[in-house]
Amino acid sequence: MPKLKNDTLIRALLRQPTPYTPIWLMRQAGRYLPEYNATRARAGSFLALCKNPDLATEVTLQPLARFALDAAIVFSDILTLPDAMGLGLRFTEGEGPRLERPLREEREIRNLVVPDPDQHLRYVLDTVRQVRKALADEVPLIGFSGSPFTLACYMVEGGANSDFRNVKTMLYNRPELLHHILEVNCRAVTAYLNAQIESGAQAVMMFDTWGGTLGTAEYREFSLAYMRRALEGLKREHRGERIPSILFTKGGGAWLEAIAASGCDTVGIDWTVDIGTARSRIGVRVALQGNLDPAVLLAGPKAVHNGAAAVLAAFGHGAGHVFNLGHGVSQFTPPESVAVLVDAVHDLSRAYH
Repeated sequence: MPKLKNDTLIRALLRQPTPYTPIWLMRQAGRYLPEYNATRARAGSFLALCKNPDLATEVTLQPLARFALDAAIVFSDILTLPDAMGLGLRFTEGEGPRLERPLREEREIRNLVVPDPDQHLRYVLDTVRQVRKALADEVPLIGFSGSPFTLACYMVEGGANSDFRNVKTMLYNRPELLHHILEVNCRAVTAYLNAQIESGAQAVMMFDTWGGTLGTAEYREFSLAYMRRALEGLKREHRGERIPSILFTKGGGAWLEAIAASGCDTVGIDWTVDIGTARSRIGVRVALQGNLDPAVLLAGPKAVHNGAAAVLAAFGHGAGHVFNLGHGVSQFTPPESVAVLVDAVHDLSRAYH
């Protein structure tokens, strides 16, 4: 296998020494970029963009043409997996994603099956292959999936909402049904991430967007336990190269030790956690990814520079830090702010290595 020209991200994810702190951004290909909006308009819809490997490859690469990022992340959506399970994904402007056939009846839940990624998610795997080829080993490519619990939230509710009433009612009233969904999701996530690895993904990430809405006991039973099982099933190596894994629970700051013990290589943290405190709690076991508040990017170049400096200083000297936001890039972010952030992280972080 040819070696990466810039392997800084992979090394940092594995807590190996690097000359500077690598940076990539959640949702780095998105609506804040005019070129993305132009490509999406050509595609006709968000879902059509996801399902067209040529256009999905194009938008995956757009932020790397603008910014000196240390990784690409394949352009897709976590709900492509429930869509492949037959739940009917659609996106409505101003509403966000909806699943047309949410799981409410026991019969529907019992009939849920793991999709074959090569058959039902071929368009994602084709995108991974095309992006890897286009990157020409300049920087690594990250593949991803939603976590079993986060996927279950969408699958039961039909979309995102404020209280997750249906899924939480099921959790407390019919836990065996939710466990059945999570069991199927766990196998589906493992198969999907492994298919991305086989197609060329060089690191993988699980997004547990809604795990933080749970209580501690419920988080451990219904979210973390299934992420741990999915991690156990992941390919750790492919073609002689180590494939690092990242686990990110938004709102998971109270459970860092348990997350670090899940088997992942890197724990992603949101901006509500002090990264220095997180490092003192778990940083000898795993790398850390994060954790600038995305809103800082709305506040102008000086705020961005100072925010980057503060996160780097809080982490301190040594290996094992991947700079990122605490969640995705806002659609209202000026692209110039991302340029300032990337340059600031690269320049300021060298003093810590």
